[in-house]
Formats: sequence, C-alpha cells, structure tokens
Amino acid sequence: MDKRYQVFLSSTYADLRDERQRVFQTLMEMDCIPAGMELFPAADEEQWAFIRRIIDDCDYYLLIIGGRYGSLTAEGVSYTEKEFDYACEKGIRVVAFLHKSPEEISVAKSDVNPSARAKLDAFRTKVENGRLVKFWRSADELPGLVALSLSKTIKSYPARGWVRAPHASAEEILGELNELRKRLEASEQDAAQLRARLAEKSSRAKLASLDSRFVVRGRHMLNRIEQAWRRSVTWGNLFAKLAPELLKPANDAGVSLAIARLVGPGGTTDEDILQTIKIQLTALGLVDVAYLRTTKGDMALFWSLTQTGLDEMYARRTIKAK
Repeated sequence: MDKRYQVFLSSTYADLRDERQRVFQTLMEMDCIPAGMELFPAADEEQWAFIRRIIDDCDYYLLIIGGRYGSLTAEGVSYTEKEFDYACEKGIRVVAFLHKSPEEISVAKSDVNPSARAKLDAFRTKVENGRLVKFWRSADELPGLVALSLSKTIKSYPARGWVRAPHASAEEILGELNELRKRLEASEQDAAQLRARLAEKSSRAKLASLDSRFVVRGRHMLNRIEQAWRRSVTWGNLFAKLAPELLKPANDAGVSLAIARLVGPGGTTDEDILQTIKIQLTALGLVDVAYLRTTKGDMALFWSLTQTGLDEMYARRTIKAK
C-alpha cells in the first residue's frame, strides 16, 4: 500500500537555515510530508498549542542539533527541547542528528553564554540517552544521513502514514476523514486565535507600510553556476505581483519559485526571506496560511488571499475608467 509519512523537523532556526532547507528537500524527494514551524519560528507561548497539533499529525520526529540551544520558554527550556519532550511523550519515533564537534562551529552560530552552553550539552546528553543518534559536520552530509536513517526507521518502525484514497478501504477513508475533520476544526480555531493575536499585535507594532521597500534575495543557475540575486521592491509592488498566484492555494515551494520568477531572474527565493514575506503579509492581513490536505491526499501549509488581500489586489491590478 502506497503510504506517505509526515515528518516534523525540529531545530533552532537562524543558525540552521541552510541545513533545514536541505533536509526539507530530502524529505520531499523521499515522498514524505515535511512539517515544521516555518511560519512561526518558535517565539512565544501563544504558538505552543498550534505546534502541538502539528506534531500530533506527524509520524516521525526529526531533530537537528547544532551549536545553539535556542529561544527559551517561560519554563527556561528551549522550544526545540520542549518539542522533543512532547514528541517523546506522544510516543513518536525520534530520529536525531547531532553535530559531531560543536566546538568547531563558528562563533556566529554558537552559544557563547556559559549557561546556554551548559543547557545545550545537557540537551545533547538527554537526546543520546536510550536511542541511536547520527553525527554530522556540514550541511552537505545531512541529506544522505537523513535519507538513510529515516528509511531504516520507517522500515523498522512503520507508522500509520497517509494512504492515497484509491488504496484505502471505504471504512478507513471515512475514519480518516472524520479524524481529519476534527483536527482541522481544532486547527482552524487555533489559527483564528493566532490571527486575532497577530492582528492585535500588528496594530501596536507599526508594521512597514506597503510603500516601504524590502530587499528580496534568492539564487538561480547561470551557465551551470549557482549565483545569488537581490532586488529592492516595495511591499505593495511585491504583493501586487504575487497576489494572482494566490487565487488558488500555493505551498511554500510554489511561492518561492513564483517570487523568484516575478521579482528576480528566476530560481528560488532564500528561505529566510520567504518566511519574512509570509509573516509580513500575514500580519498585514493580506495573506492567510493554513495547514490543509493536498489533492494527492498529503498535508501541507498553503498560502491564500484573505478578503483584505483580494480587495488590495483588485485595487492595484484592475484597470480604472478614465
């Protein structure tokens, strides 16, 4: 039976952007459904209920530890460790990758505070206790390690996964649809509460206006050589170009390609820039992001226009009477 497994990717964010992007690509090439807090990099307790629901939907939990312990919760532990503890509590199979020599990681990507360093060491020890872990030194090593380790884990500890409808029995389909409906209703309530909180914060945060400029960066291939590109655009022009692409829901990968094509010379948009654009447009009330089932039966985060976004698109893209 053709199954797709959903995998939650947990790590610190700013120092492991490249590693996360490579692992996400590997998971997609393995026909897995990658999930992670790309929309809401761990920042505060308001998001924890939403994070839990994402982990609840996953079959496997993949952890990458580098040189940083990460942002702290009110309890004084990092969000990464809190996600790990929750996955263990729920009985989700953990696949962990620890940097082999954290002392060799550059200072810019390491904790220099003795307290944070001690917590990182203790976290590494906890992760290693009672399970096999893999060690890595560079981002280039991770795709192969992830593919090999996750394949063995899936073979040894098969999870429920997501089954394409033609291969599932009617009873299984009805059961999954009912469970999915309940989860979606709960997720929609969480998402609505988060949007309300974001809207409340946005009104106080003095967000950049649509006339403000923003630098979009990305990469593309030129004469078989990967090259970086950057373009300065206003938020309004960026949204006006992107909005028609969101008349039907689009996932992160599709939006990354669309932005690179519409603003730059093609290729892809840098991951951190993509996430900033997503959060900014969401905070402005122009874009909504929801965790939905795809036409193939998978689950993914999708962008779509809000009513405010539709109104703004019409205002910017329609031809006015003279």
